[in-house]
Amino acid sequence: MTLTDQPNHGRVTPARTVLVSGASIAGPTVAYWLNRYGYEVTVVERAPAPRSGGYPIDIRGTALGVVERMGLLPRLREAHIEMERMTFYEGEGDVVATLRPQSVTGGVAGRDLEVRRGDLTDALYGSVRDDVEFLFNDSIVSLDQSGHGVDVTFKGGGSRTFDLVIAADGMHSHTRELVFGPEEPFHRYLGYSFGILSMPNLLGLKNEVAMWNDPGRAAAFYATGDEVNALLTFAYPETPFHAFGNLQAQRDLISEIFAGVGWVVPDMLAALREADDLFFDAVAQIRAPRWSSGRVALVGDSAFAPSFLTGQGTSLALVGAYMLAASLAHGDYVEGFAAYERDTRGFVTANQDLVGEGRITLMPTTAEDLRRRDERLRNLSEMPPSEGNPVHSALVLPEPPVVERPSR
Repeated sequence: MTLTDQPNHGRVTPARTVLVSGASIAGPTVAYWLNRYGYEVTVVERAPAPRSGGYPIDIRGTALGVVERMGLLPRLREAHIEMERMTFYEGEGDVVATLRPQSVTGGVAGRDLEVRRGDLTDALYGSVRDDVEFLFNDSIVSLDQSGHGVDVTFKGGGSRTFDLVIAADGMHSHTRELVFGPEEPFHRYLGYSFGILSMPNLLGLKNEVAMWNDPGRAAAFYATGDEVNALLTFAYPETPFHAFGNLQAQRDLISEIFAGVGWVVPDMLAALREADDLFFDAVAQIRAPRWSSGRVALVGDSAFAPSFLTGQGTSLALVGAYMLAASLAHGDYVEGFAAYERDTRGFVTANQDLVGEGRITLMPTTAEDLRRRDERLRNLSEMPPSEGNPVHSALVLPEPPVVERPSR
């Protein structure tokens, strides 16, 4: 019998066992804080191990406070990549503008962090691996909330009962689908799709971005140290569901869109044909009207993916996980889920709304919009360093609640 099964004489008995689905960013973060507040936490992840490598991601504003309170800030400062410049190209390689990356991203040099995704996930996993249970190479098959908990069946076999389940398994969350239904009602397609892959450093870049545009298409190199990622983004009239889960369809679609393009795009397409690490997806947001149902809550991209056009996906995942755990610190999940959404949704929505700025800067779809964008870039190159976007820091983290850990 779990704690929630015991008679409580009208009071809500604190929930103490939690299953977290997903071990990327939001999952280990919420696991860390829930463990601190006395929960017994299990994390299930379909991958066989924490995912390493990957493209650079940003940690800004309020999210810096989360990693600082987890004791990870010194390690992440050491892993910080100081991106030195961002150069925009057109035609066969004519330079449009060269400027500080922060001029485009709204970040603040010397304060905000940019690290390889794998460096962050390694740090998060290391902070909690000895304190919570991890089930790798497994996933949730079914959930049943009809009793005094959540009965969970796993793909790897067997079933267990938890007081709560938290879905932190990404924009296309299977856990969310099991409880909230298909993704389509929550999926806000922004008109673009993309593929990202690693490839040789053809341009001899280091800690910089090189981006080529014509209307509706963008090709970019992200060079961080010795690693280079190619990003191919393109306007597309509808979400390319036919390509999800089909590597050849993804290669064919990208190759068709970028056929006949100059600069070094032909070399990117050649690498695409051989790449075994292609990540393909739609540029989209998740706009869920509610973030919990019964004993199941959503966090990170499964609840509020903002898209890479905002540059805030990682930061929202960190902040959302912190806020969810703090709201659950005293165990009353009904009140906790309500407080989580009440205190966090405004911050999330404001950051999701940044998508318009990113779309204008990175992905103009007409020749006139591209001309205006290029003029704006030339003006940005003459501006002083960024003071940062106030939206990134619009939420003040509450202090971690003081909770008496229950005896085990």
